[in-house]
Amino acid sequence: MALTVEKRLTPSKKWMVLSIFIALGASAIVSAILLKFTGADVGMAYAALFDGAFGDTRAIGKTLIKATPIILTGIAVTVAFRAKIWNIGAEGQLFAGALASYWAYLLLGPGAGVYILPLIFLAGFIGGGLYGGLAGFLRSRFRINEVLTTVMLNYVIIFFMSFMLVSGPWRDPSSHFAQTPRIDKSVWLPKIMDGSKLHIGFLIAVVCAIAVYVMLTRSSLGYEIRAVGHNPRASKFKGINVGKTAILAMCISGGLAGLAGVTEVFGVAYRLKGEISHGYGFTGIIVAVLAVLNPLAVIFVAVFFGAFAVGGVVMQVATGVPSVITSAIEAIILLFFLAAGTLTHFQIVWKDKT
Repeated sequence: MALTVEKRLTPSKKWMVLSIFIALGASAIVSAILLKFTGADVGMAYAALFDGAFGDTRAIGKTLIKATPIILTGIAVTVAFRAKIWNIGAEGQLFAGALASYWAYLLLGPGAGVYILPLIFLAGFIGGGLYGGLAGFLRSRFRINEVLTTVMLNYVIIFFMSFMLVSGPWRDPSSHFAQTPRIDKSVWLPKIMDGSKLHIGFLIAVVCAIAVYVMLTRSSLGYEIRAVGHNPRASKFKGINVGKTAILAMCISGGLAGLAGVTEVFGVAYRLKGEISHGYGFTGIIVAVLAVLNPLAVIFVAVFFGAFAVGGVVMQVATGVPSVITSAIEAIILLFFLAAGTLTHFQIVWKDKT
């Protein structure tokens, strides 16, 4: 008899749910041991973490604000990955959307009010979509690996934005920082929760996640994206234009990431600056993988990441643990969830060697 690892034909739904609780429990135990080694009170640390993320209306608002761009970049990556296109450029597409939306704001007029917000969001989607579509076009037309192009395009857009903010026409002459002048208050994203700064961008992100889920599971385009992801060669014989589908998937993916840039510029920073993203594009990749490329699951995973980012700061202040401990705990949780996700698709069985 020998132990072998085999792929499950159909992953058990019960095991998928059970694996989540196992991953949560195991990561909580290991994290507690790590906190104990630092001399922190484990109970106080976890209480501070929860209280900082969900303790009151203000804390909940901060968590959901932090989760908003992660939801958008998470579903952006989901669309591309479903087509087996490895979009590592959600970060750059976020910046492209931010640039395009700010440009639209300048063209439409700072004093136009909230009535121009739909056009600003449209501009952000188009900006991110065109930037993502460029990588899709290079992949389909010239067979250039999308991992290389999306990573390189990240740097291109970041350096271009630096030029615009440091020595270009958008630089705020009254500031020593690389940023634009403050956006007119009439164009700020409306708040949706009393006692917090939570803006309408969160609802837009949730609606986008639901729309992407419907598109992937109920539309012909979604079927084509999934078919190309499963088997591009067979899809071609079925009459699907594989190259066109890849470009469309990247345009949609980039557009969704671009919306994350819009929410950060007009809902959080109220200006365009180099620090509008704290690695949201890369976090979106992790969130999409943990959500098993399910747009609806992305919402909950992103809120979890937002809660940890906000609550982790409170935990540091309350217990005095180093900031690296928060990152270590996040890595521990990530590893256990990835392991749980793997176990839902594979099983360990005993086999007779004879």
